[in-house]
Amino acid sequence: MTKFTIKSVDTKPIDGQKTGTSGLRKKVKLFASPNYLANWVQSLFYSIEDQLKGSTLALGGDGRYFSKEAIQIITRLAAGNGVKKLMIGQNGIMCTPAMSCVIRGQKLFGGILLTASHNPGGPEEDFGIKYNVSNGGPAPESVTDKIYEFTKKIEKLKLAFGDDGSEDPFKSVDLSKLGVTTFSGPNGPFEVE
Repeated sequence: MTKFTIKSVDTKPIDGQKTGTSGLRKKVKLFASPNYLANWVQSLFYSIEDQLKGSTLALGGDGRYFSKEAIQIITRLAAGNGVKKLMIGQNGIMCTPAMSCVIRGQKLFGGILLTASHNPGGPEEDFGIKYNVSNGGPAPESVTDKIYEFTKKIEKLKLAFGDDGSEDPFKSVDLSKLGVTTFSGPNGPFEVE
């Protein structure tokens, strides 16, 4: 079983991370810039921190450009913030209705959806992220407002690192194959399904 550690990594606020019920949509280049996605996801985790530890979240999207990298970043942050299990769609694919169904059917805490909906995708086009709550629907404004408030004052990212010092301890997970991979962290096991 692969082991990982958790480290706090310095960051600073990045303007323009106001989330609506349809999520945060921006150009791929902005999402791919240093800590843009990580800051938003960490801010999400800070906003639900009191309920997050030991939870199971769904993760997936429409497969657009930058999804693979986003899944890697989100997985490291989820493990670093005490999530017990991530249920990731095969090849990272999980459309919006499927995400809602999985959250409700499996009684998950919530899910992170990687989509810019009808906006065009590709390296020069759009990427997006949104959080769905335990009823399978989009996060209410009370949650998205909290996320935004944290994006304006964020200073630390809680990231998982390989016990051997490697940056991504979860690189061995093959999302093209069904199954569960279990990792050992400082707070107990972390599973990727």
